[in-house]
Amino acid sequence: MEYLTVFLLAVGLSFDSFAVSVCSGLSLPKIQFFQAAKVASVLALVQGTMPLLGWLVGKSMAKIIEPFDHWVVFGLLLLIGGKMIVESFSGESKKAIQNPLALKVILFLGLATSIDALAVGFSFATILEKVLVAILMIASVTFIASMLGILLGKKTGPHVNQYAEIIGGIILISIGSKILIEHLCICK
Repeated sequence: MEYLTVFLLAVGLSFDSFAVSVCSGLSLPKIQFFQAAKVASVLALVQGTMPLLGWLVGKSMAKIIEPFDHWVVFGLLLLIGGKMIVESFSGESKKAIQNPLALKVILFLGLATSIDALAVGFSFATILEKVLVAILMIASVTFIASMLGILLGKKTGPHVNQYAEIIGGIILISIGSKILIEHLCICK
């Protein structure tokens, strides 16, 4: 998997954290930089850890799923991307977050926004050799997206969340389609 694809995957995965961060900024319009950095760091740490866990599980099963790994990757990214798009219209991401500075709340939000990263990590086991580069890229992009989301939440309103999740979903579905097409040798 090339670096541009990994970067786009990281961007797509970060949109859930971005949406949560916008809500955090809305909930705490007077949030300070270090408080925002705390929220973004926890989200990034969890988002970076989940693909590693998925990769470890996937590596143990790689031989079993290798003949149809491209279908697994495509299916997972299609489901995750489709879920993000559907949720963008349900209004779930526009709910207020009670206290985004409480560690328990941040950890819960981090886990909730990174379940898709766990599934992506599972697919890494069959298509990615340099998993640590991907994990660092996912965590870094998530940190930046979360900081921007908090700032945007402070300055704007919740209508940004819907577009962020739609774009993230489209990116993930596109990457899954690209991987499927490459493995089916339709075009290279």
